[in-house]
Amino acid sequence: MSESREPTSKVLFRVPNENGTAEVESLWAYDLGNDRYKIDNLPFFAYSVSLHDIVLAPLNSVEGMATFERVLSKSGNRTIRVIFNPPVSEGNESKALLDTLILLGVEYEGANPTYIVLNLPPAVDFDVVVQRLTAADVQWEHADPTYDELHPNAA
Repeated sequence: MSESREPTSKVLFRVPNENGTAEVESLWAYDLGNDRYKIDNLPFFAYSVSLHDIVLAPLNSVEGMATFERVLSKSGNRTIRVIFNPPVSEGNESKALLDTLILLGVEYEGANPTYIVLNLPPAVDFDVVVQRLTAADVQWEHADPTYDELHPNAA
């Protein structure tokens, strides 16, 4: 199946909460056939998946939509989530940091001016981005790979 210009499918992701329940997030994707989908937007809540990853997501009859089962192929993109305080606004330090990250090759989507999801394409130096975020003293998290995936022996 060939990709259309715009993704036409949604893939449902279940995101576990600390209390044992789960929230859901749906991501736009290209239907590649055979329950395979190519993710086409940044995950704001789901973990261990990034832009352009190929995932297995069979139709769930209860949910009525393709539901994430596992990643089949990693794209090489990485995902970091950032909470900016102050919110990104023209001329402030948060906007300056975001502009610096863009110059490094980082792409982003924003839920709002405070909550921004960063996509680090394969050519972007992950460690340099992490150093910039740490030096700026912003709140951020590894979403893909997760901290536990990066540091499996840290407990």
